[in-house]
Parts: sequence; C-alpha cells; structure tokens
Amino acid sequence: MNAEATTDSPLATGADTVVVGVFEGEDVAHDLPGGALAAMLESGEARREFKRLAVTHADGTRVILVGLGDRDKFDGERGRVAAAVAHGRAREMGARTMCWEVPHHVSDAVVEGLVHGTLLHAYRFERYKPSEDSRRVGRLLLSAHHDVAEPVRVAAILAGAQNRARDLGNTPANDLPPSALAAYAEESAGRLGLSFSALDEGAIREAGMGAFAAVAQGSEESARLIRLDYDGTSGDGPLLGFIGKAVTFDSGGLSLKPPGSMHEMKFDMCGGAAVIEAIAALAELRAPVRVLGLIGATENLPSGNAVKPGDIVRALDGTTIEVNNTDAEGRLVLADCLSHARREGADRLIDLATLTGGVVVALGSTYAGLMSNDEAWASEVQGAADRTGEIVWRLPLHQEYAEMIKGRYAQIVNSTTKREATALTAGEFLHHFAGDAPWAHLDIAGMAYDVRRSYYADKGATGFGVRLLVDLARADAGQPAGE
Repeated sequence: MNAEATTDSPLATGADTVVVGVFEGEDVAHDLPGGALAAMLESGEARREFKRLAVTHADGTRVILVGLGDRDKFDGERGRVAAAVAHGRAREMGARTMCWEVPHHVSDAVVEGLVHGTLLHAYRFERYKPSEDSRRVGRLLLSAHHDVAEPVRVAAILAGAQNRARDLGNTPANDLPPSALAAYAEESAGRLGLSFSALDEGAIREAGMGAFAAVAQGSEESARLIRLDYDGTSGDGPLLGFIGKAVTFDSGGLSLKPPGSMHEMKFDMCGGAAVIEAIAALAELRAPVRVLGLIGATENLPSGNAVKPGDIVRALDGTTIEVNNTDAEGRLVLADCLSHARREGADRLIDLATLTGGVVVALGSTYAGLMSNDEAWASEVQGAADRTGEIVWRLPLHQEYAEMIKGRYAQIVNSTTKREATALTAGEFLHHFAGDAPWAHLDIAGMAYDVRRSYYADKGATGFGVRLLVDLARADAGQPAGE
C-alpha cells in the first residue's frame, strides 16, 4: 500500500473512503453537507468513545466516523489502533483508496501512527497460501491543512521495514536457513549501500567463537555471523551495536522441546530480523547515525554432532561455559556476538532475542523485558519504547542472579538448575559478556509473534523492535524521533 500526504480536502482527493475522527467533548471539525456527521453523533448512531465506528455516504464516497476518545490520551499508539480499526472496516467495504482527515492539533507522532496502523493492519503473509479475499486498500492518503509529507514518509518506511521483518519471521525454516538469511541481508545491503560480510561456521569456529559454534554443530546447515554496517555520518559520533538472535529453527537440541509447539520455533530468529530491517530503515531514512549490526544465525538441532548437556565450551572472550541445557542456546550465540561487537569498537550495545519463556510468564505479550547495566542507556531505550508503542518493562540485574550462573566445572553455566528467575539469570549471563560497555538486553519472547494488538490482523510474526531500534538510533543522534 502506498501512503501519501496531501493538503487537499478529503472529499477532493478522489478517495472512495474517507475517515474522520472525533474526540470526546468536541464536534467534527469539517462536517459533510447537511451536517450528516453531527446528526449521527446526535442520534447515537456514532459515538466519540475510542474505536467506535459509524459509516455514512456523501456524493458516492463512504465516510467512516471514528471515535478517538480523550484528546489528551490520543498518542501515536492510539493512532495506530484507531487506524487499524478504520482500515478493517474500509477493507470490508471494498475500499481501494482511503483518506484520513488528520485531526487538528495533533503531533507528527500521531500522523505516523495513523500510517503505521493502516499499513501494519493491511499486512498479509500469502507466500504459500494466497487469500481468496481479493479486497485490498491500495492507497492511503493523509489530508491535513499543513504539510505532513515528512512524517508520512518516515512512517511508511518504518512500517515497510517492520512488515519485511514479519515476512522473515513467518517464512518456514526449510526456506530460510542461516545461509538464506545471510543472502537476504546481502541483497538488502546491495540495494541500500550498506557494508555486508558474513562468516560461515568454519570461520566462526576458527575465530574462537566456541559458544556460537557449539549451538551450530548439531545441524547440517552452516551457521552464519551476519554483519551489516551503516554509516550516515562523516565518520564521527558513537558506534551503536545492534545484535540479533537469529536461530532459524530451534528444536531445543538434545534438550528437546515439547512437540506441541515446536512448529513455532521458526520465530526464534525474530530478533535478528528486527536488526536487519531496522538498519535497512535507517539507511532508507539517511539517518545521521553509525550502526554495527551483528546477527547470529544458526539452527539448533539434535544429531550425533550436537552439543550435549554437560559439555564445556569456550567463548570468544575466553570464558568457559558448562552447557547444562541445550535449549538455552540463544544466550550462547549472543555471548560471542556481544564480545565481537565490543572488539569491533561498538560504544553502546543493545541485543534483541526471543530468549526465555520466563519473560512470557512474567510479562505476557504486553511488554518486552528490558535489562541493562547502564542507567542512562536504559533510559534512552525506555524512551524509544514509550515513543514507538513497542513498550518494555525494566527487569533487575542483581549480584545474586549473577551468583546463580556460576559453574561447578566451568566458570559459568548457560542454565541454572533452579526453575526461578530464568529471564533474569539469562540476562546476567549476557551481562557477563557485555562487561562494562553500556548495554541493554530486550527479551522479546512474548512480543515476537501471535501478539494481541488491533493492528496485527493476522497471527504470526510482529516485527517487534524495528521501530524501537530506529527511534533509539535517531534520538541518540539528536534527530526528531517519535512523539
């Protein structure tokens, strides 16, 4: 779907469907001839409460009246929800071009939210099963008295990147092994002028990344350490390290997962997908930032070559790790990626990973878990999360959690024997490899797929983290970002 800004009035755009919002305690800014919208509100057919919809017609144009609720509460996230609800109704009615009348006196973040909500709700993954429903809204217009072209442009780029991350997450493991993900990243790099490189499994092992290599050795598919570099500056400014877990299929290894939900483990690469597409979006936006992206891509499978519970491996930084649970593999991959990012000069680090079931137990599918060793960096990540609606909840690091991962036969263990504080001990494991560098960890296990949001019309991958990472990088560079 194309998204465009216009200063024409909604009825003058030629759109077959116009969307008008109304706040509680306010009247419609521009009514139809004869006061049709005010009449619907007066009769109770339309209501000002958030997400309430009513439909009328004017000169052959459908008009959807949407309740926006309290103006003071209407932010970018509420804009996404309202836009998704409106798009759903427009699509049901066979709309081809829809035009939002941008509410008066709202921020650019709300304009962006209207675009995000529409484009994210319009997403369908039909690569293997084309829909029998041919109804599609092909064009979105945003009508405002002032020029909103820039927030519309930014929002369309971000939504496009997020939907591409959803495509990656939804693609099954037989069509997206680590080599295919690397090829995809290379194609994106060529298209956008990014620097790309990738180490295969032999090179990963030769480089001393024994933790990463231990996960990879059970599969016949060669692992890849994918690297993307974007530099939109003149060579100065901090280098941000974006690190993504991309286990393209996770059986649990010899610590085999229950079969009932194992088919969902194609989604274990969603952190890596978010990193790839966030860097692509920053390049499309020509953001004045420097980013190093590292994506650890592998499968985790049982075989005669697979790492065994009780094996001891040596990470890139020399740390010895006792592998108590082969299903705690993501932290082994990220350990070496974090160490490598530090060696490559990253000033600040953030990793995204579908890491633990523990964070889902704690936070469900509402918040991602945030852990950090640096208050200022954590505050920046929290701000980006709040602005983008990809919300996070700060979870604690503590010396007692760090004590829990100390090993008997190796320096640390990848999984504790006690079934408590599992998300937090995993965070402390990663903290060990982040060291003193400002670092944040986002456990997105509850947010990566099958999330209940109005703007995710289908089950499947969400692309969570793309908007957050882009906002974080832009805000860190002093660019206007989000609300």
